[in-house]
Amino acid sequence: MKINKKKFIYLISPNRISKNFLKDLKSVLKTNKVGIFQMRLKRYSLKQKILIGKKIKNICKANKVYFLVNDDPCLAKKLNADGCHLGQNDMKIKEARNIIGHKIIGITCHNSIKLAKIAIKSKADYLAFGAFNATKTKKTKYQATTKILKKINKITNIPIVAIGGINSKNYENLLLNKANFLAISSYIWNNKKYKPKQAIEILR
Repeated sequence: MKINKKKFIYLISPNRISKNFLKDLKSVLKTNKVGIFQMRLKRYSLKQKILIGKKIKNICKANKVYFLVNDDPCLAKKLNADGCHLGQNDMKIKEARNIIGHKIIGITCHNSIKLAKIAIKSKADYLAFGAFNATKTKKTKYQATTKILKKINKITNIPIVAIGGINSKNYENLLLNKANFLAISSYIWNNKKYKPKQAIEILR
């Protein structure tokens, strides 16, 4: 997985796909700030996920953005996505590798160097840490600080994703502490002040 410092945003889909979503996604990806897009749809049927996923994949491909599927290597394979993201309670990396082969597999490590070391041994393609800030996107049990970014950068050069309540006021500190990607969702999709394209353009 190549890292482009300009494309530091790891964009996660909103929980609900609105009628304007695909149009907004196109305009957001055209800003050339998004390196990875993750489709995370908890309330949709498999059939709906396939239909939505195909459309998202085409938009990602046109903008040279990696398209990943959350939690589901089988769906990632079905959509011929660039990879998948696994939580600690999902399938093991080795099993996912058997399904999707040499595609990208990233894993949530919460705030744990121990979990990160297991993921490194299992040949994960990126490590995600968080939550760094309070977030409304999902319930968080784990709190991470920039100390973990400093620690992990000493032991590996695998790309690091920071997640949790990231917005225009707190994102720079995470980049300064060498997070390669910032996972963002509600700041873009549920921003009461700015439209998605405007929200992302503030992040420089």
